Amino acid sequence: MILRVALLLTLVSATMAIWPLPKSAQVSNVSPRAISPSASFFTDAGPRTLQASCERYTELCFPHVSTAVSSTDALAHLQLSVADQDESHPQIHTDESYTLTIPATGDATLTAQTIYGAMRGLESFSQLVRFNFTTQTYAITPVTITDAPRFPHRGLMIDSARHFETLASIRQMIDSLTYAKMNVLHWHMVDSQSFPFESKAYPKLWNGAWSDVEKYTQADIAEVVEYARMRGVRVIVEFDMPGHAASWCTGYPEICPSAACNQPLNVANNFTFTLIDGLLGDCTGRKPSAKDAPSGLFPDDFIHLGGDEVDTSCWSKTPSVSSWLAARNMTPDDGYAYFAHTVSEIAIAQGRSPVQWSEVYDHFKTKLDKRTIVHIWKSNTNVTEVVANGYKVLLNVGYDANSWYLDNLNVNWTAVYSNEPCTGVPDDLCPMIIGGHGEMWGETVDASDIQQTVWPRLAAIAERLWSPRAQVGDIAAATPRIESFRCLLNRRGIDSAPVGNANARSSPPGPGSCLDQ
Repeated sequence: MILRVALLLTLVSATMAIWPLPKSAQVSNVSPRAISPSASFFTDAGPRTLQASCERYTELCFPHVSTAVSSTDALAHLQLSVADQDESHPQIHTDESYTLTIPATGDATLTAQTIYGAMRGLESFSQLVRFNFTTQTYAITPVTITDAPRFPHRGLMIDSARHFETLASIRQMIDSLTYAKMNVLHWHMVDSQSFPFESKAYPKLWNGAWSDVEKYTQADIAEVVEYARMRGVRVIVEFDMPGHAASWCTGYPEICPSAACNQPLNVANNFTFTLIDGLLGDCTGRKPSAKDAPSGLFPDDFIHLGGDEVDTSCWSKTPSVSSWLAARNMTPDDGYAYFAHTVSEIAIAQGRSPVQWSEVYDHFKTKLDKRTIVHIWKSNTNVTEVVANGYKVLLNVGYDANSWYLDNLNVNWTAVYSNEPCTGVPDDLCPMIIGGHGEMWGETVDASDIQQTVWPRLAAIAERLWSPRAQVGDIAAATPRIESFRCLLNRRGIDSAPVGNANARSSPPGPGSCLDQ
């Protein structure tokens, strides 16, 4: 086993151990350079947000006390140069490219168009740093990396409705996303089971929370969104509707069909849409975000409106709703279309691009507003048809052999890694797929086990979404690298499960190195 671990370390070193793989890397044919760490190692950091990143990465790069290096060739500084020092919230169009140069002599340089690109470069630098426990010194291999993401939207969905996720757990999950260059936290805030969100417009909504201690104040949420911004992570909130919404009825029973049949939300009551307008207004501030002018609790340009798994039988069984539909010559399915269209228009009027699950497109095809982002999770949705019809797509098909639904505990990382987002989609249409997510539905996860359920499988998704298509997909080549990355996560306090698990979040099978689990 010791020989295997040594071989793995050699393989990882040869491939530069950066996860996800960078777009281009030219390794110099020289020996590794010693590093002389200091509090001023990262220089010319610029704005406050980037300065804070440098402080974090000083700790991540140099966690051990080291012996002083006497060599005059030791690397003493990484010079940062950022063209656009705007600190506004990152958006779908934010440039995350960077160039990292570690020469054989002299200072290293990191150049980027934005502060968020610089953050991605800092992560790559941190993964190249090695500590020698014998000499107790740091070293790094000279290299030039030119890098940019393949897809602009790379995320994880968390579900705080099936189980409440603590603020500490969410912050730690945001930290972990940046280690794999993921840039979106999709927050499935509420569902049938609970409504933990504080709405100032309709304060009785969070009467549907699990308990008085399992709620998020607006101040809590603002802090999480800012914490994420400081790390280059967008936070996109989801209010799933009209299905998955029984918890809304606790505070406002009039927006549900009846006490006995409480979802989908009541399409026949105008107050339903008045409430939704107010709820979304809490999130959007009723206008688009602009440079240095974030709007609403969630300044992101996207807002997720759900729309999946809508069973309209409640509407047919409720006399007031069925008569409302009949008076307008509408079927229940027509009512679903009316609901999806109305809430989409509310979001657009408030300066947001609506994201809706694939059922909305499957039902309404090209009648759907082209500003809608179609979030595809069903294998029977024709991705090529959706993008050919002019819709942008988020992709993470669930419940199949290569599922990106992380609650599919029997789908291991190799299956996840083999899932190519543009399979079957013509090359000229692939850019309409703007990215995807790992989806961590919360039926069996809370703060006690979410990390080891998400990681390391989310790393496989991260590399698929960041790295060039031609460079990924080889399981044998990726194995030593993801094993090394899993160890890095553990060292950084992230509870990543063993890579070789047949089932996610299982404990190690026995004694051994983290590289051999």
